[in-house]
Amino acid sequence: MARRGSLSGRWRYLHPGYYMKRPARFAAVFTALILTTTVVWDRRSLLRDYEAEVSRLYDELNELQHQLREVEGHLGDGNEIFSGTKEEMAKNNNVWQAEIDPVNSQRREKVKEAMLHAWNSYVKYAWGQDELQPQSMDGVNSFGGLGATVVDSLDTLYIMDLEDEFQKAREWIATSLDFNKDYEASVFETTIRVVGGLLSAYDLSGDKIFLEKARDIADRLLPAWDTPTGIPYNRINLAHGHAHNFGWTGGQSILADSGTEQLEFIVLSQRTGDPRYQQKAEKVISQLQKTYPSDGLLPIYINPHSGVAASYSSITFGAMGDSFYEYLLKVWIQGNKTKTVTHYREMWEISMEGLLSLIRKTNQSSLSYICEKTGDSLSNKMDELACFVPGMLALGSSDYDPEKAEKFLSLAKELAWTCYNFYQSTPTKLAGENYYFDGGEDMNVGTSWNILRPETVESLMYLWRFTGNKTYQDWGWNIFQAFEKNCRIDSGYVGLRDVKTGEKDNMMQSFFLAETLKYLYLLFSPPSLVSFDEWVFNTEAHPLRIVTRKDGQDMEPTRISVSKPLGRKQGNEEQN
Repeated sequence: MARRGSLSGRWRYLHPGYYMKRPARFAAVFTALILTTTVVWDRRSLLRDYEAEVSRLYDELNELQHQLREVEGHLGDGNEIFSGTKEEMAKNNNVWQAEIDPVNSQRREKVKEAMLHAWNSYVKYAWGQDELQPQSMDGVNSFGGLGATVVDSLDTLYIMDLEDEFQKAREWIATSLDFNKDYEASVFETTIRVVGGLLSAYDLSGDKIFLEKARDIADRLLPAWDTPTGIPYNRINLAHGHAHNFGWTGGQSILADSGTEQLEFIVLSQRTGDPRYQQKAEKVISQLQKTYPSDGLLPIYINPHSGVAASYSSITFGAMGDSFYEYLLKVWIQGNKTKTVTHYREMWEISMEGLLSLIRKTNQSSLSYICEKTGDSLSNKMDELACFVPGMLALGSSDYDPEKAEKFLSLAKELAWTCYNFYQSTPTKLAGENYYFDGGEDMNVGTSWNILRPETVESLMYLWRFTGNKTYQDWGWNIFQAFEKNCRIDSGYVGLRDVKTGEKDNMMQSFFLAETLKYLYLLFSPPSLVSFDEWVFNTEAHPLRIVTRKDGQDMEPTRISVSKPLGRKQGNEEQN
């Protein structure tokens, strides 16, 4: 009988003492253990690599299936996307190569659903009238009965691939839109909303009914430019052609109202071959060039008889000044940056140097803001309307030399942060109409209503595209959620009478569908959707095709080739 603690039989191989007396066997067992561990570890690593490779191939398969659906969609629509040069084919292919972010896809669908809610509410309660009053569930003709919401919504419906809704709008325009109205129309509002909306719908769809209607309304606006200087009157009777200025301006023409028709009227001349529209609009710029100030900053009132700006009026990048500066840049872009339109870029760059003189920062948080100026006096007031400036700076910065490009892009980022804080600083997380920065303090809301304006999300869209920084998408999403929480009701969307209390008004502005929701949708879409290489937005967010200017030659109509360069189906999550 063995003693207690002795090793017997095969169990002795499990006792460490056995190997301590036999070092050769210990070495062999240790080596075998190391080799076994290595093999097992390698198998696990190989398994992880295999799983990663399978996941990658699965993603590629999904992307190929998405591309195939896009091809089938294009071919099914009879569009010749594979015709033209290699460069043109490459541009179309960019639509398919864009990476689809599932978070952005979900956000895009939410915005699309918001557009449907706004549109369907308008159709139900205010069809054919200019704008919906959601709380009273009726319509109002804010623009003389021109169907402003229908026309303003056309391109948004098209871009979002809402085909049934687009066709309904198209039929109304073809059969019911009549401009022969005894109504005193704003030349500015009618141009950016109606002329711009119809031209955009034509550029997107190629449907000539939109071009015919755009020409009809533009012909009715043309007499407004019949002044000694060519500076237009800002109001005109659509039926009788009698033009005049608003009484409250003292007979003066407004800078933005006179300098924000160039883009639409140049495009109309290009599409029709009729030079009259372009000539009328560009005469304004020629007149302003004669006395253009060294800092490029013009007061908001201009005498249409002398062409001289009223020095007593204010200089601002907000209301009544804003889009004049915007169009200096965008006419240059729409003309494909050729020599013919170089003077627009030159004027814009002079004005941007002037803009720098209006920039101030708060002491507490170093928030950059744009002052207004009257004479030599600065006012620490900034309109939310001026929040288009960050987007404009981003759009124009890339054509500067590297040092200046960085300077203006950095300013764009700073101003965008301020504009985002216009929203974040209120209890409703929605911006007021304007803000004050007196005494170097951080912002205080002045006029506290919010009417669903688009300028901040517009700039966020531009900055996201030019920087790739998804922070701008997150900011836009926060703003959209604030609109959903505070402004959405069962019968549409309303503004707020007070962003501090959340009290609602009774108006769904047509630009909410034309601009705010479109820019939000594009913020969460691939950059190839309405590419900046092919399109430029008017100040009402209506995209117009970039066409090389051919001045000095007999003008011929520009042929519009519709090949769905927008990648419209990318707006549908189910097809991504």
